[in-house]
Amino acid sequence: MVTLTNKYAAFGAVHAMLAVMLGAFGAHGLKDVLDSDMLDVFETGVRYQMYHALALLAVALLAGRAHRPQMIQRGAMLLHIGIFIFSGSLYVLSLSGIKWLGAITPLGGVAFIAGWAMIAWTLWQGRHEKN
Repeated sequence: MVTLTNKYAAFGAVHAMLAVMLGAFGAHGLKDVLDSDMLDVFETGVRYQMYHALALLAVALLAGRAHRPQMIQRGAMLLHIGIFIFSGSLYVLSLSGIKWLGAITPLGGVAFIAGWAMIAWTLWQGRHEKN
């Protein structure tokens, strides 16, 4: 049976794998195709994808110990969505040059912030309920 905790651990592992693949693609396949600014944009997407992939793995472990695991899982969902919106928009922007996609990127950042806030608040509340 796949639990939500396992699902988010799997999402984290897949996002990490894709970040490594995309990072290698950027470093080797795009260095002669993109200018340095667009390559930096692509690399920012990869970096944030990897940070949040590792976070999803950690959050999956925390969810089993949290007093309200469903809130931790909702925070994880926001991190997952943030990866798609934030990193995804940066990948498409850097590869296509469509500048208006830069306006979508902050929505992914908001999803990251909201996810982290939800996780922090839930863990903080659990700390107070146990004491």
